[in-house]
Amino acid sequence: MSAFTRLFSASIFRELAKKGQSGLFRRLVEQTDIKNRCDSHASVGDAFDEAFSTLKTAGLRDEYVYRTAISHKILLGTHSLRTASMLNEFRAGSCKADLVILNGTATVYEIKSERDSLARLANQVENYKRVFAKVNVIASENHISGILSTVPSDVGIMCLSKRYQISTVREALDSPERICPASVFESLRAAEATSIIRALGRTVPDVPNTRRHAALRELFVDLDPTSVHAEMVRVLKRTRNLAPLSELVEQLPQSLQAAALSIPIRRTDHDRLVNAVRSPLDAAMAWS
Repeated sequence: MSAFTRLFSASIFRELAKKGQSGLFRRLVEQTDIKNRCDSHASVGDAFDEAFSTLKTAGLRDEYVYRTAISHKILLGTHSLRTASMLNEFRAGSCKADLVILNGTATVYEIKSERDSLARLANQVENYKRVFAKVNVIASENHISGILSTVPSDVGIMCLSKRYQISTVREALDSPERICPASVFESLRAAEATSIIRALGRTVPDVPNTRRHAALRELFVDLDPTSVHAEMVRVLKRTRNLAPLSELVEQLPQSLQAAALSIPIRRTDHDRLVNAVRSPLDAAMAWS
């Protein structure tokens, strides 16, 4: 299973984009029975899809399987890259949020796969509530009872079923008034924080760069939480916009679309990645 999981690593994705081939991809395929499952005309993309079909089997699923489910069934299924954006590993207090979707509000999804424990969940949720209006935990069926007894009632709970369907156990409350502007500030880039300050009618302080962070944070502390959250969503949808990736996502197999949305590569490498994924699997077995 380690080989199946590593096929969807950032290192292979970046190698395909940069070089148009991946020796690690070839070695991992050799460690599995993927090639035997594919027909003689299979492409590299077909091999990724075949590997993913094994990974998404209940009991074996890792975080990437959950990211893919959220990307397809919520970001691309309910919304679109033109109207919504997605953040990966976004800082929230002392934690990093697995995945955040920005639409009319900011919704965080904490993933608890079959391979995860719930030991850190209570702390993670408390950190997320200080930055995002809606907090969801998405997990396998065997985690649901433990999550229900761990998180407060305003936190949503979702289940990824054995059949790879997402169901809602409990809806998350949309509560932007509870966020902490200072915590939001610490999650942002300096330019993003400056844009929010200006949008809310405050003057950006003219101070040396060494004092800029402290001065901006001081302004954030006094801002209205609901207004800060609304402007955060508006600014991040612009600065973290995924719409330019639409064409790339459409050209990749479904199993790699979540990777394209979360692993940054240069625009000039997009065509090389697409061509690599379309390469015949037989030819890829000679990659070094």
